[in-house]
Amino acid sequence: MSKQPPNDRYISGMQIRRKVLGDAHVDGAEAAKTAFDAPFQTLITETAWGNVWASEAISDRERSMLTLALLAALGNFDEIPMHIRATARTGASKSDVLEVFQHVAIYAGVPRANHALKLAKETYAEMEQEAGEE
Repeated sequence: MSKQPPNDRYISGMQIRRKVLGDAHVDGAEAAKTAFDAPFQTLITETAWGNVWASEAISDRERSMLTLALLAALGNFDEIPMHIRATARTGASKSDVLEVFQHVAIYAGVPRANHALKLAKETYAEMEQEAGEE
C-alpha cells in the first residue's frame, strides 16, 4: 500500500469516525484494510466522516437518526447494527430509533422498517449482554 500523508479532512474524519463508531470498530476496520480497499477507506473517512459528519449544522444525534432512516429506507441493512451501536455515542435513544423506523414504515415501506427494527432489537440485546459482561 502506498502511503500518503493524511490531510486535514482525513485526520478530522478519523477522529469523528472514532468518536461515533468507537475505537474497537475503527481499529478492526483499519486492521482489515488492504491495498485493494485502502482508497475506498480513505474516501469514506474524508467524505462521510471528515465532511458530512464533521458539519456542525445538525447534531450527532440527528445525524445518527437520519443515517438509520436512510439505511433502512434504501434497504442497506448491513450497516444498521453498526449505526445502532453508534447511538450509544451519538445520543440517539431507543425511543428515537423506534420513531425513525416508524417514519421509515410510512414513507419507505413496512417490510424495510420491520427488518431494520429486527436488527435494532438484536443489536440492542447484544449491547446489553456485552455491558453485563463488563
